[in-house]
Amino acid sequence: MEISAVGVPVRLMIFVTVLALMAVLEAVFPRRRRSQPRTGRWVSNLAMIGLGNLLIRAASPLLPINVAALAHGNGWGLLPALHLPPGVQGIIAVMVLDGVIYLQHVLTHALPTLWRLHMVHHADLDLDTTTGVRFHPVEILLSAILKSAVVAALGAPVSAVVLFEILLNGCSLFNHANLKLPKPLDRLLRLAVVTPDMHRLHHSVIIRETHSNFGFCFACWDRLLGTYKAQPEKGHDAMTIGLSQFRDPARLGLRHLLLLPITGDPGRQPINRH
Repeated sequence: MEISAVGVPVRLMIFVTVLALMAVLEAVFPRRRRSQPRTGRWVSNLAMIGLGNLLIRAASPLLPINVAALAHGNGWGLLPALHLPPGVQGIIAVMVLDGVIYLQHVLTHALPTLWRLHMVHHADLDLDTTTGVRFHPVEILLSAILKSAVVAALGAPVSAVVLFEILLNGCSLFNHANLKLPKPLDRLLRLAVVTPDMHRLHHSVIIRETHSNFGFCFACWDRLLGTYKAQPEKGHDAMTIGLSQFRDPARLGLRHLLLLPITGDPGRQPINRH
């Protein structure tokens, strides 16, 4: 069976495993005290990723793995034209895709229309591993289209695309987790990857902190492009998570989240207002 055929079930299995592992670890080693009940938030957050996956399944030709298989079968893309060794092609593809996701994330904070979709993610009043999948279905679809376009242009190997999708999901679950890591381990890990403490700052209610630490997998992009911030001004225990205009939990259920891009106040958040 081809990699493109097994990619989806393998990715789902790893996703469920990492989600369960992060949920256990953050329950045993919590970084912050919860301010909201877990059950309601988890139902809404997990429903969002479920609806997003249904949407991109309806547009299945746009799935990055399918596009990678199509590109491979037709010899499309830059990487095959360069005749690089398969391993080198894979490394380049993973790094480029992660850099594109970083830039996409910056754009969701810069463009008002994209911010309206992305503020669904930032409106969470707590931060835990399920926040890592709390994205509006339309944003999930747009991200899939962007990744597919990059995959086609690169001619990225199918195995590299499968690996990147697994990394992206796993890292998002990890770096959103309410997980307390030993400080020396956090300092070491964030030299290479985005850690929970590094990404938590990005969910601060303070706007200048929200516009930092955009990386999902690799920590290099924030450092290279000047968006890295080491610690929140008020510290991790005292910082407020979320957006200042959305503080009522009763108005952040699934129905409200789906309508938030249309009905919600975007506030002063988009970067281009600062």
